[in-house]
Amino acid sequence: MPKINGNEIRPGNVLEHNGGLWAAVKVDHVKPGKGGAFAQVELRNLRNGSKLNERFRSADKVERVRLEQKDQQFLYESDGMLVFMDTESYEQVELPAEILGERRPFLQDGMIVQIEYHEAEALNATLPQKVTCKVVETEPVVKGQTAANSFKPALLDCGVRVMVPPFVGQDEDIVVNTETMEYSERA
Repeated sequence: MPKINGNEIRPGNVLEHNGGLWAAVKVDHVKPGKGGAFAQVELRNLRNGSKLNERFRSADKVERVRLEQKDQQFLYESDGMLVFMDTESYEQVELPAEILGERRPFLQDGMIVQIEYHEAEALNATLPQKVTCKVVETEPVVKGQTAANSFKPALLDCGVRVMVPPFVGQDEDIVVNTETMEYSERA
């Protein structure tokens, strides 16, 4: 595995550190008036979700890990575990539902999700960036309110509340960005 300098760490990098696999969440490059520059890195453990703040000087070497990414289909959920299937080999893998966090409601039956592996161990799941949902409840359009850039609350079929433009009505399909959890466009 390639070793990189401490000042080359970027958000999203996966590092092998203290015997575990850690994802760099936030990286701040600090140059104090006295002493050498360093990178203040917030790390999240990929196996148990714990967080750690670590300082890396430019002379420090850390091992960067490349995760293998596979597209897999979501089948079902049982006992807090999400079951995914490889569409080529039909092998199934289980991941805890907490791995998706607040994005869990956007997961739909048959959806293709990107699973990240490290040596055959499934570590992470990433939803598609855009998901289509149906608006089940929203306020009716008020005439003359379209001039200002105003948004109104809407309840989606997956149970998530988002802010939508005034022209979006009930029973309409909209596209939601799963990263920002905001309205993107009409479907």
